[in-house]
Amino acid sequence: MNDVFVLLGIDMETDIGSFTPFLQGVEKGTPLLLKLFEKKGIPATFLWVADIISQFKSLAKEIERCGHENGCHTLQHETLGEPYFDIPLIKPVLSEEVAYRIQKATEIVGDVIGTQPLSFRTTRFWGNEITLNTLNDLGYLADSSYPMYYYQKQLTPYHPSRENWTEIGNLNILEIPTFADLTIESHDEYGRDRDQWPIFRTEGSQVLMNHIENMITYFSKRNLPKVFCFYLHPWEFIEVPSRLTYGEATIEPFPFITKNCGLKALQELSILIDELLQIGGQFYTFQDFTKIWNNRLSNE
Repeated sequence: MNDVFVLLGIDMETDIGSFTPFLQGVEKGTPLLLKLFEKKGIPATFLWVADIISQFKSLAKEIERCGHENGCHTLQHETLGEPYFDIPLIKPVLSEEVAYRIQKATEIVGDVIGTQPLSFRTTRFWGNEITLNTLNDLGYLADSSYPMYYYQKQLTPYHPSRENWTEIGNLNILEIPTFADLTIESHDEYGRDRDQWPIFRTEGSQVLMNHIENMITYFSKRNLPKVFCFYLHPWEFIEVPSRLTYGEATIEPFPFITKNCGLKALQELSILIDELLQIGGQFYTFQDFTKIWNNRLSNE
């Protein structure tokens, strides 16, 4: 119970999420992350939007060569599950489309990496039962779509229910919540100010470490395993504009979306990794962590 498990999930998507079609982050930011992770001697899980990976076959191979995991992050960065809040121009796909889209995404990623991906994450952590049941039936080992900041119930990885993906059940797939600081008072109706992202670059790694330490104490008092699952994006580690015009519109995301992207973000992530290693953090890919977790459960 004293172990601190750290999982880094890198969402391999278009720049600034759903707001642009550009891929400068994947092209230029991913090599920076690979170099940093090699220097620190840690593994990570790179979750690909399937529509993108075919353009970066050599990069996907390099990720594997460096000892990391390639996973899946939907077909086209679409919304598969139930939105918790509105995003401009973003609508969920029809429920009857979900299973096909996941299957198609799995095939595309699998064709590139040479084996079926075993880890998944939905867009913006908007999940549902169709998504989890489909992933389970396709043989995925792990999903990381449960936002702790929103549901606040499942504090550790769990095998979800087929009837309610946010509850404990007996599916084979392991749901790994993305961590949030539940010790602080929220002033957001969705609890987003408790979430981890993007504190490391907007406020600094030490501020995020304070939240991590809060949750270590929180877990310890409840005799719970300390699992910290993070989410990052390659575009955060290159310079991105705060406002851009293309096609028929001008896009201006909220300032926190692009604040300190580039070198500052890379420096803060480096510090964060050092801090996590200093407190005994053990880094795993989603796939490897799931095997360790399931082995522990079978021995209890």
